[in-house]
Amino acid sequence: MSPLPDDGRTRCSWSLTGGASIGTKYVEYHDAVWGVPERDPNTLFEFLILEGAQAGLSWSTILNKFDGYRNAFAGFDPEVVAGFGDADVERLMGDAGIVRNRLKIDSAISNARAWLELDDPVATLWSFTGGETMQNAWPTMDEVPAETPESQAMSTALKQLGFRFVGPTICYALMQATGMVNDHITSCFRHAELTPPSRNA
Repeated sequence: MSPLPDDGRTRCSWSLTGGASIGTKYVEYHDAVWGVPERDPNTLFEFLILEGAQAGLSWSTILNKFDGYRNAFAGFDPEVVAGFGDADVERLMGDAGIVRNRLKIDSAISNARAWLELDDPVATLWSFTGGETMQNAWPTMDEVPAETPESQAMSTALKQLGFRFVGPTICYALMQATGMVNDHITSCFRHAELTPPSRNA
């Protein structure tokens, strides 16, 4: 096992389970990224693609391939990805830095094209939580749901708009990662940090 931080702070248990293959990346991702409200369109597009790529795999697999994905998919610029053709698909199928699944690669390209059809992709995604972070208060990770009515609604809407690999569980993982919901457990130090002062009072 790789060394984990010994700073006395309580974290969500999933961040401490990566093992030697992932090292402290899980902890760093948990502390600095997961649950932080994200409204940059390219970053939201990045997580949409990465959460879809994770389907059937562990998040550690994707986390270890972050840099590979950014290189392979032009920094997640949707305009560039939308222009990928057959030669790019074959290039990506030979790229060990990503998950070499043709359906997932094809969906990333078609999702980029669907993304560009949205008038305001940021507002579209955030609309399912009313434009604000939903503040949850789960005592343990066992109580955190895999999907919610909001993620089910997002999934249905995105599929109707032509997106793929956007089932309700994938959509909820996207919502968690990008801070549309605060699903850090209540004892985790990040829960309070990501909760507005009025909610902590």
